[in-house]
Amino acid sequence: MERKHASEFPQELLDLFHEYQHGDITRRTFLTRAQKFAVGGLTVGALFDSLKPNYAWAQQVPKDDARIKTEVATVPSPQGNGSIKGLLARPANATGKLPVVLVVHENRGLNPYIEDVARRFAVANFVAFAPDGLTSVGGFPGDDEKGAAAFRTVDGMKMANDFEAAARWLKGHAASNGKLGAVGFCYGGGVVNTLAVRLGADMAAGAPFYGRQPGAEDVAKIRATIMAHYAETDPGIAAGIPAFEQALKAGGKSYQLFTYPGTQHGFHNDTTPRYNEAAAKLAWQRTLELFNKTLRS
Repeated sequence: MERKHASEFPQELLDLFHEYQHGDITRRTFLTRAQKFAVGGLTVGALFDSLKPNYAWAQQVPKDDARIKTEVATVPSPQGNGSIKGLLARPANATGKLPVVLVVHENRGLNPYIEDVARRFAVANFVAFAPDGLTSVGGFPGDDEKGAAAFRTVDGMKMANDFEAAARWLKGHAASNGKLGAVGFCYGGGVVNTLAVRLGADMAAGAPFYGRQPGAEDVAKIRATIMAHYAETDPGIAAGIPAFEQALKAGGKSYQLFTYPGTQHGFHNDTTPRYNEAAAKLAWQRTLELFNKTLRS
């Protein structure tokens, strides 16, 4: 299918799909309310198909890329769901210990887009681990819609504990230089902020993409350098930016906040029309610069 861009859709339709993806409305409700946009021979089903993820677009680093090696790793998580599995990716010809980056998925589990992000970090000479928060319910089911449904069945606190266990395991990995960074998208962006609060000095840097922000009392516990990336059109997340920045500033934290013009929530995800290539590449470059600066000895 040919890639569509967010600018080709009415904002109301994009907002509707955002509600659907975040579980605020059902697929049936989305289709009913989107019916008015199905004009000129276009069916509402075709509209839905043009908005949903196309994993083929996401593969920037093939699974068999000779520059990297990957494996599935299982991390014990006694305070969470018992254990959490994920994709561990590292440079094929690494010498010595390397900085490590935890990659946290959206609210749909470890899909091919997030796996590819982990491989991209390996190409950039990091050891990356992308855990699957759906491990306890059988893992990512191969479909974002089913993944989102499964995600809603997992205890939120236990899943947060799973990600903390994964972060601590990765920091202590034999290939790690002891410097931990974390990047996450949507739900995962919120997890990065939570990990920064929970881990304190054990986390060196965090790059949350359009993630929910912690309260001021929790921001005080952050020791990591924070680089937060936001979309211009993302009311639910944007509302929390001023208070977050005020708390970061008041606490003397090391941080940068970027809002990318002309973007929608999810602009880094290259499997959907919300992908904005220019903003995604700039945010990625900035994130690599942050991790290179803060995580390399």
